[in-house]
Amino acid sequence: MIKKFTIGALALAFSFSAFAQEPVNADAVQKIRKEGLENSKVMQHAFQITDVIGPRLANSPGIKRGRDWAVKYLTDMGLKNVKQESWGNFGKGWSVERYYAATTVPFYRPIIGYPKAWTPGTNGPIKSEVVLIKADTVTDLDKYKGKLTGKIVVIESVMVQPLKNSYTPDVVRYTDEKLAEMADAAPAAPRQGRPGGRGGNNQMAMMMRMRQNRAAINEMLLQEKVGLILTYARGNYGTFFTSNGASYAMDAKPVAPELEVSAEDFLHILRLLRGGQKVEVEAEVKTTFYDQDPKGYNVIAEIPGTDKKLKEEIVMIGGHFDSWHSGTGATDNAAGSIVMIEVMRILKAIDFKPKRTIRIALWDAEEAGKHGTRGKVKQHFADPAKMELLPEHGKLSAYYNLDNGTGAVLGSYLQGNAGAKDIFQSWLNPFADLGAKTVTINNTGGTDHQAYDAVGLPGFQFIQDPMDYNTRTHHTNQDTYDRLIEDDLKKSATIIASFVYHTSERAEKIPRKELPKPVAPRN
Repeated sequence: MIKKFTIGALALAFSFSAFAQEPVNADAVQKIRKEGLENSKVMQHAFQITDVIGPRLANSPGIKRGRDWAVKYLTDMGLKNVKQESWGNFGKGWSVERYYAATTVPFYRPIIGYPKAWTPGTNGPIKSEVVLIKADTVTDLDKYKGKLTGKIVVIESVMVQPLKNSYTPDVVRYTDEKLAEMADAAPAAPRQGRPGGRGGNNQMAMMMRMRQNRAAINEMLLQEKVGLILTYARGNYGTFFTSNGASYAMDAKPVAPELEVSAEDFLHILRLLRGGQKVEVEAEVKTTFYDQDPKGYNVIAEIPGTDKKLKEEIVMIGGHFDSWHSGTGATDNAAGSIVMIEVMRILKAIDFKPKRTIRIALWDAEEAGKHGTRGKVKQHFADPAKMELLPEHGKLSAYYNLDNGTGAVLGSYLQGNAGAKDIFQSWLNPFADLGAKTVTINNTGGTDHQAYDAVGLPGFQFIQDPMDYNTRTHHTNQDTYDRLIEDDLKKSATIIASFVYHTSERAEKIPRKELPKPVAPRN
């Protein structure tokens, strides 16, 4: 009997032969591609997580709504052992109930901005002439004492610089040349200590003086019972990058109300004040703190393994579920969560019965310091400060993470794990037509795979098209549903689903690097 092949199947069979050393299941890849690219639910997930649930600051009502939705959705999907698992203590929750601000003199103009996380409100509407604080030293603050109660203030700073117009596109995709450069990269040399030098020491000393001076100003403003601080926010064209203005610790020191203001609006106010013009602002900020439950929680769910020998072993995928608060956390990191949820849906839809258990984690408090993964790893795998391995350490095959925006997966960083290179290259080969073909020995950082890598486990982050992640959406008020690219999310979910499938089915676990030495926690 002559077996018939479609053109696609022939292409797949031909391409697989180039990497025959690592088996690839062509039938499974075709099923995954069809389900992931033709029946995708990524934008349905996106709508729920961003438009319906909204921003998901750690321990806020938003992240709690998100976790409840995820538990129900993953349970309805048919996953097992679905739960909210505490990773440890986080601290206070916080949310914005109301925000409004505008200049009223010299003319009316709404202010683009948002309250800094974990700062208090204004206790009702306030309206005042804006006071410009100029203080190069602590002693310069004496002239403001007794004059700032209830006032709205702006602080002069060398960090506030005039805006420069940009003539380059916000959205960027990696070129073939850049991907080839990444693929050809040599293993990084061990990191050396930072070189000394007078210039570096002077710069560090200057930064320390600035921090100390700002801390003294903040303390004075709190004692003076200032009404509201207006702070310059990084960004331009109406986009501003958000941050926190206080600690989330249960015993955090009180601070004054603080509003992060877009560069254009802040500079407008600052120019007027420097020019001797009167500026009047009206504002109302209402925020709420939550201290009933200081714990943080990850959402965990599984497709149980079926192989008698391998079902106790684990393939993990994840992305952080929390976000900052000025947008709806679409590209950072609803995108990663959406894709990983879709991976599980694809595998369920094709009725996959994995040999190893496949586990998804939607991580908590990544933005506050990767607490969700660090807590999970410490509880279940190893404490990097001691490097005493727990039983589950030997059972994990690999952890795959996604957290670099909406851009499509183009390959994988190896985190220096050369043993995984040929394996991953084989698994990417069927997706060359989607642009996914690059494996680089390089490391990448700043997200949850690092907690696994830190204890010698194979933890990987995928290479993604940069898009406008760093220029427009990462931690900004523009991080909304509209910035998500459906085709890119579909491609990413499809490719990762195939990685997960093959990791579950291969005879051996993914190779590991040498176990790191214990690393003392930072103070």
